[in-house]
Amino acid sequence: MGRAPDAGHPAALVPRHLVPLGGRGPEDVVADRRGGVLTGLEDGRILRVERPGAAGDPGVRVLAETGGRPLGLELLRDETLLVCDAERGLLRVGLGDGVVRVLADSVAGEPLRFCSNVVSLADGTVCFTVSSRVHPLARWIGDLVEHSGTGRLLSLAPGAGEPRVLLDGLQFANGLAVSGDGTFLVVAETGARRLTRYWLAGPGQGRSETFLDDLPGLPDNLWRAPGGPIWVALAGPRTAALDLLHRRGPAVRRAAARIAVRAPFRPPGTTGVLAVDDAGRVLHHLQARRSRFRMVTSVCEAGGRLVLGSIGEPGLAVCDLPGTAG
Repeated sequence: MGRAPDAGHPAALVPRHLVPLGGRGPEDVVADRRGGVLTGLEDGRILRVERPGAAGDPGVRVLAETGGRPLGLELLRDETLLVCDAERGLLRVGLGDGVVRVLADSVAGEPLRFCSNVVSLADGTVCFTVSSRVHPLARWIGDLVEHSGTGRLLSLAPGAGEPRVLLDGLQFANGLAVSGDGTFLVVAETGARRLTRYWLAGPGQGRSETFLDDLPGLPDNLWRAPGGPIWVALAGPRTAALDLLHRRGPAVRRAAARIAVRAPFRPPGTTGVLAVDDAGRVLHHLQARRSRFRMVTSVCEAGGRLVLGSIGEPGLAVCDLPGTAG
């Protein structure tokens, strides 16, 4: 178990250019093996950005439309895409023909109303998160304020008819990543500002524990390349008001949530990302203050750069990797 670094000493997150997408809300970004980046927009389109590092002509193509709201993505070896759709459930999308197939839309008779992020294991099992069983995507801020603890980690085995629940009671379950040796999952609990480890193998199989606690912001999507660190998007900085509210009773939190979902929301100008290894050590903490690109919900490496996604912005932000410039 580890603790995050002092939030007052991050390195600079250096922006280079923006990639306009002709639509809003590229909530998740994943890199492919050719240096491109895949993302999904609020209008249901799945896009590929061919050259995210090119400021002039990034080459944006539409690959498919889910008919819902795509969030977390996982690219498979056969060039199909797993998609957590907040409206339709867990999907599999053919990137060559654009065909969309529903893999799961309920568990134990309950609709999957807020699928969030997804990974595939070596044996073909798909693991994915549900952020909330109380609030849908349109009222996501209500769950963070209420601190409902209704997030879940689910798995769908090859040939299984419906998912099974691996973990329940998570605080806004969000991003997922697999350890380098495949023995555990790392789950982002946005509402608790922590990363949680779920053991897939070994003496602790089926158990969970804190992996990294007291993060300097709200962890959202996770991403890693083979042999690389886990990149953690921080959707917003830590706020004392939210920490204080989470220590109040359920009735107070529910009342505050009802107000929050009706109030206008302006994302803060502080954005950041972390890079974490499989021992829970923070390798990099990058931050930008007064950023014009707000509420970073995803991050990946592509073309020698960091590419950031956001649930609210009309494009992607391309930034320097640590230790590079220009």
